[in-house]
Amino acid sequence: MKEETAIILEYLPNGYPLEKKMMPLAQAIGENNYTLLELAPRRGVLLEPGEAVYIGPAKRDKIYYILGKLPKEKLTESAKQQLGEFIKKVVEKKEQEFVNFFNKSEAINKRFHQIELLPGLGKKHMKEIIKQRQEKQFESFEDMKKRISNLPDPKKAIEKRMFKELTEEERHNLFVK
Repeated sequence: MKEETAIILEYLPNGYPLEKKMMPLAQAIGENNYTLLELAPRRGVLLEPGEAVYIGPAKRDKIYYILGKLPKEKLTESAKQQLGEFIKKVVEKKEQEFVNFFNKSEAINKRFHQIELLPGLGKKHMKEIIKQRQEKQFESFEDMKKRISNLPDPKKAIEKRMFKELTEEERHNLFVK
């Protein structure tokens, strides 16, 4: 499924500082599939970080065209900061989806489980999460924290993992297509 809306991470009115092309461009992330994109804004359009722009097939008011996928290594520092903010909002807004990840996650192979890919969660937490979810599925991040002692914040663990999947090469992606 293609993206319809993207969130601006950074607007570069003169393009990348070290490249010869002096054309304005924006670094953005697709709202549904979390695709990092490079966008060419229409002439005279100023874009704000955090702003949602339409990038679907119909007439676009602010974006002239999609240049393509944004290579991870081209993400600017301020785009990474905006990305962190975007991820926080997504995890809050779709908490139930992420809680369901803990309720339904599976082993990747005999020795490794999806839960262990989350920063701060190891075998001990993974076993406790599985034990608890067999008794009763988790209803929220709060519910998880109440039922599992010494559990690192599951919301933050997911945020960190998503950020990592968007900014680095990962062998297994849990949340980013």
